[in-house]
Amino acid sequence: MQRFCALILICFAVGCSTDKLGQDATLEDSLSSKRAVFDNVIACAASNEHDDLVSVFFYPRDGATNFRYYETQDEEIDKNDFDNYYRVEASVSDVFNGYLKKFEVSVLEEKWVIVSFDEAGTTHLSNPIRLKQKTKPTEYLPENITVDATDASMPTFSWKDGTYKDTKIYFQVISDTDHNLLSGTYTYEKAYHYYDLGNVVLNITKGTPPGLKKGATYGFTLLAVSEDNWVNLYSEIDFTPN
Repeated sequence: MQRFCALILICFAVGCSTDKLGQDATLEDSLSSKRAVFDNVIACAASNEHDDLVSVFFYPRDGATNFRYYETQDEEIDKNDFDNYYRVEASVSDVFNGYLKKFEVSVLEEKWVIVSFDEAGTTHLSNPIRLKQKTKPTEYLPENITVDATDASMPTFSWKDGTYKDTKIYFQVISDTDHNLLSGTYTYEKAYHYYDLGNVVLNITKGTPPGLKKGATYGFTLLAVSEDNWVNLYSEIDFTPN
């Protein structure tokens, strides 16, 4: 009887270990036989306004496939050691009709996460993203945006920070009523003039976007992102050039 019980325990332990290896492959394991490019996926994360989930946004360049999400057990690890990141199955949904995408994940603890995708036979990784849904939940403040539409086709947007003062970069999206992204730009300054690239430090717009039409309705979305890729502030408004 003792031998039988011992055999059951051994089989159970081996079974659990095998299941864990299959389910929780580390990022280091996944890169062992692949070519990889580091810090080459634009990504950030924000806590949601109306539920307990965290949205991990990323920009999937044309031709990108095999989107994957990895996370650590907690924040008290070496964020640069890929053995600390375990793959988690998470559904991917479209943002701005697929121009951007996001993972929506349920996380109990604050931690580090990384997004990856494959492109042209190479795996590309984001910078580590620090989730702060407990200590610094994302603020949703549409009232902090000012629009100057004196030039109807090229309005100017300005904004103020919210509670958090450690924002390093600002991401702006202009979209139409069908939520198609017209322009996607990053600035260090708290202002953006559509479509003037004078203060733009990163641009994900494809081609040259159209001039805006007087009397039409558009959307302006702002993400204020910290150095560790957490979204401090998320603001979204509709506006109509006059």
